[in-house]
Amino acid sequence: MGVKKKEVILQAATYLFSRKGYKDAAMGELSKMTGAAEGTIFYHFKNKQGIFLAILNSLKDGILPEFERYRNTESEKTGLDMVEESISFYLYMTKSREDLFAILHQRYPYELAESNPECRDILEAIYNCFVDIFENAIATGQRDGSIASDIVARKSALIVFSMVDSMVRFRMNNLYDVGALYNELIESCRRMLENRTR
Repeated sequence: MGVKKKEVILQAATYLFSRKGYKDAAMGELSKMTGAAEGTIFYHFKNKQGIFLAILNSLKDGILPEFERYRNTESEKTGLDMVEESISFYLYMTKSREDLFAILHQRYPYELAESNPECRDILEAIYNCFVDIFENAIATGQRDGSIASDIVARKSALIVFSMVDSMVRFRMNNLYDVGALYNELIESCRRMLENRTR
């Protein structure tokens, strides 16, 4: 029962923080949502900040297993194809875990990271994990010849990730229909990365 209650609290807190933001999310409201007394909530999580860090950790710990489930490892793909797959995966993750990404795109995690080394480490791990997925695809493409060998894989991965993440922010803030830009994003990334000497 303890693990289940803890998970229920974490899911409800994720929903609450994503809708109201960290500062406006009240523990009394979380208690009402879960049916757990505030004492029970703080038994499982030291304090409100502990709940918040657990939410970020949940996102961090789910990235690579989710990527492995998403990937179709049976077919032969070039590195350039893997970049496109990585873009699609990131867009899929942000849609399937929308509450978590809504929290990640708020200002509070970065304010907290300035004074809390644990939060900074978690955020760095989250972003490094995503950028590593793009970097591995680019490095694979450099080895198989589909991606130019004269570009720096890490920097290029950061640029691609920044473009994709910006599109997610557009979607989450209802600023633009990301689906309408998907093909152009893929083509832009392909033009930026492809080996033109083949």
